[in-house]
Parts: sequence; structure tokens; C-alpha cells
Amino acid sequence: MDFLLNWLCILFAKMLSFAEVQKLSRLAQLEFDDQKSQQFQSELSEILEYVVQLSEVDTQGVLPTYQVTGLENVLRADEVQKCSSREEILACSELPQKDNMIEVPAVFK
Repeated sequence: MDFLLNWLCILFAKMLSFAEVQKLSRLAQLEFDDQKSQQFQSELSEILEYVVQLSEVDTQGVLPTYQVTGLENVLRADEVQKCSSREEILACSELPQKDNMIEVPAVFK
């Protein structure tokens, strides 16, 4: 993964060209005038330069951080509970029934 990140950073460590920004905007299906494209050319190039700086940081031996708040998910324990019978569920439906199943309108044609 580090190799890929380093390769991408080297590849994009240059100023993005105006044509590259226009191509990115087409791929993202965004429309910008020339002034906005020039603005994004500068801003995206700065972001890529920052990514290059981050890729140079030695992270060997640093454990990945997935969240920093220290909070943990608080979930209730799974407990087996009684559920409704097929007959009770079918009795609640106003839709037509066929072969002990509720017949619903078609979603696809």
C-alpha cells in the first residue's frame, strides 16, 4: 500500500494542467467556466502537494487509528424473543395472499 501511495504522490507531484482539471471535471460530470477551472487547478495542485508531504512522513510502527474519541459502540446483547407467527402476520395484511404469502405489486416491469 505504501508503494502505491508513494507512486501516486510522485505521479501527481506536479502542477495539474488546465486540460487535466477539465478532464477531471468531465469525469465528475461537473461544469466549470475557465475561471473556475483555473481556480481548481491551483487548489487541487496544492492538495496534491500536501499529499506528497504526508507520504514522506515516517509512519513505520504507528498503529492505524480508526477513531480518536475513545467511544465504543454500546449494543444490547442479542436475546431470543418470541416473534409473530405466519398466520398473525398474514392476518395483518390488507394485500392479497397467495400460497401463504403476501402478494405485493411488481416493482420491475
